[in-house]
Amino acid sequence: MNKTKLLLGALMVLGAGTVFGQGARNIVISEVLTNNATSIVDEFGQREAWIELENTSYTTYNVRGMFITTDKTVLQKMSAPDRIARMSMIPSGDDRMAMGGKKHLMLFCNSNPARGKLHMSVKLPAGEPVWIALYNGNGVELIDSVTVPVLAPDCSFARGENGLWAKKNPHEVTPGIENAVGEGKVRETGLDKFKKNDPHGFAMAIMAMGIVFMCLALLWLFFTLFGMLMRHLDTAKKVANTQPIKPITKTVEKTAEIGHKTSNILQEGFDMRGIDMEVYMAVIGMALRQYEDDVHDVESGIITIKSKDTDWDDEYSQMTHWHDPFRPTDHNAPSIPKTPNLH
Repeated sequence: MNKTKLLLGALMVLGAGTVFGQGARNIVISEVLTNNATSIVDEFGQREAWIELENTSYTTYNVRGMFITTDKTVLQKMSAPDRIARMSMIPSGDDRMAMGGKKHLMLFCNSNPARGKLHMSVKLPAGEPVWIALYNGNGVELIDSVTVPVLAPDCSFARGENGLWAKKNPHEVTPGIENAVGEGKVRETGLDKFKKNDPHGFAMAIMAMGIVFMCLALLWLFFTLFGMLMRHLDTAKKVANTQPIKPITKTVEKTAEIGHKTSNILQEGFDMRGIDMEVYMAVIGMALRQYEDDVHDVESGIITIKSKDTDWDDEYSQMTHWHDPFRPTDHNAPSIPKTPNLH
């Protein structure tokens, strides 16, 4: 029973080691720049030589604990601790070390690891060829290696699609994005070009703010035009309900009504024989007179009230209405009772 458990444990350890070994072999050296004159800068504004790693798989792999070296003596037969002592370890503690599928990682060389998680002390001389090797975390398994020739300032040595390496001119260098070497051209997507030209994200921030302000300006323009339209509609409604449109509308309605009445009267007159036509003519005249009066009453700004003296404010007439002895007696007026004589 104990032997079975030991066998299963050994198989599990070997299987896990195989899985991790397969994952580590998906990490390769993708591009190297040894003479940085105007290329990318680190977080301190310094221009340093750099190595780019690439995850060729579609799964995430954490490269912390792996080693990079430029010392060829590690190829000799020696113990793992002796080999590790001649190499520089990729530091841990940074989320960027967990490389996603088809992602890239920039490591600054000739630097002090105390300056940041992406800084390594491995030496990359600018004026001579240099051999670079990537080892697994056990310090024994060689994952990838490349011999970089002498490079002009800002030129890099990059791996192509078919695994072949070639020099790249300064305008073809692609730090942090996919390489494509062939016929002197670099195949880059729009996003890759944007990342290359804007490594710190300033252009992205400006573009994002510009889009926000543009949307706000469009909203302001829309609501301004909408408000102007609504104000014009309100003005049009007010004009439609004011003079002289209202009298004209009433005139048309009154004309149609009187015309209809006149037509009915004429039709009845023609149907009713034996009645004098003068009666109908008089009716027609009254209808026309009514029409003129009605239309005149709805016209704007015309006063049709005629003054007439009714003597309603004549105080003398009101006070003497019942006591004037010379005024003729009105038989229809109520009688005033007489006071009896007490003598």
